[in-house]
Amino acid sequence: MIKSPLLIFAFLLLCISIAHSQGAWELKRNENGIEIYTRKPLSGNLKELRVVCELETTKEHLIKTLLDINNYGKWVYSTKSNNMLKTVSPQQIIYHSISHLPWPLRDRDLIVQLTILPDKEPNKFEIQAISLPDYLPKDKSFIRVPYSSALWKVTVVNEHKLSIDYTFSVDPGGSIPVWLVNSTLSIGPYNSFHKLKEMLVH
Repeated sequence: MIKSPLLIFAFLLLCISIAHSQGAWELKRNENGIEIYTRKPLSGNLKELRVVCELETTKEHLIKTLLDINNYGKWVYSTKSNNMLKTVSPQQIIYHSISHLPWPLRDRDLIVQLTILPDKEPNKFEIQAISLPDYLPKDKSFIRVPYSSALWKVTVVNEHKLSIDYTFSVDPGGSIPVWLVNSTLSIGPYNSFHKLKEMLVH
């Protein structure tokens, strides 16, 4: 009878410790209706990213745009090339992407599985993009990204407006100074979402 409350208290302390170690989202940039947040993950030194914004578009148009990898060069920051590898279904594709990094860093390549997840509730949907690092043999011209995970949580505000809550984490692989990755985390996502907003309006 005495141990039970103590165990519960110890468990609560553990939960608080884990939450504290992960860190809260910290606002890094708020411009043109795009909020960029970062936080420290549970393990490792690289930060996790979050983007919150509204897009003047429809659910169908956003999904069509994200599945159209041939046009990624118009809005995805630092993308060098994108090639479709497989159309698994109308809701899922697998593609290969090459990202340019400034000299003397080597470019990175990434295999992504993009999935439009089944709707869980009305006016809300999710889009997931996870890396498949072993899907293709490695090319010595690039450094393969060993891990990346992105999740779009989208709420339909009205017929022509979507509320976006986007989270992203990545291990770029190879030797990149952690301070460089963390210091530029808000630049690429902001530029990407800013261009995406402009493109979806037209």
